Amino acid sequence: MFQPNAVCDGGDLDCGSGLLLIIKKAMDPLANGQILEVRSRERTVAEDLPAWCRMVNHQFLGSEPGDNTTRYFIRKGSEQTGLQEDLEAARGYEWSVRVQIGDDLTAKVHSRNHTFIAGQPADFSPKVDAPGAIDYLLGSLAADLVVGYKARASKRNIEIDQMEISIKSGLENVLFHMELEDEGSPKLKRIHGTFYISSPGDEEELERIWANTLERSPIYQTLKESVEIAIEFSIVY
Repeated sequence: MFQPNAVCDGGDLDCGSGLLLIIKKAMDPLANGQILEVRSRERTVAEDLPAWCRMVNHQFLGSEPGDNTTRYFIRKGSEQTGLQEDLEAARGYEWSVRVQIGDDLTAKVHSRNHTFIAGQPADFSPKVDAPGAIDYLLGSLAADLVVGYKARASKRNIEIDQMEISIKSGLENVLFHMELEDEGSPKLKRIHGTFYISSPGDEEELERIWANTLERSPIYQTLKESVEIAIEFSIVY
């Protein structure tokens, strides 16, 4: 449809989760009137991107189907949109939660527009009224890796058929945590498991994305400073 002067790929990101920063960074070097092509697989971009262009005085030129993606075309307007200010704002962003005591030994966690219940850290029952803090901690690590991997694969146009991670951990001495013994440590011990992926992509590229995901994972990089993490990367067919 148009001859772009630059191209950026947002993969599966939507406008509220980093896509606009990617677009602004790609748009910044362009002269007024030049065209940026944005590639995306996220369906909400079709509505949100034209609205953003109107707001910041860029011209939305239209879209067309691409190779497993949609191609959007934007003509740069005269108004500067404060890339450095937005990057600094993103750099300084802080997540915030508020936690209240709940019924029995539970806590009610408020995070943005969501509320969830957390139970006891050490509960050995196969069924519980609410996941405990350790469940959420392991789940946070696993979710960070799965979603992070998918986002990076999508930006490289790597097709993913299926992806799953299974991890386990225990405490160095759960009895110390429960005040049944006076020696030991309540720290998490070795976190271990397997990250399974099924994809027609090149194996070396899939492994590079895994290494990049670990390198840029906030939860993994924080936890590995205090606990051994051994997660096997397994490609299945």
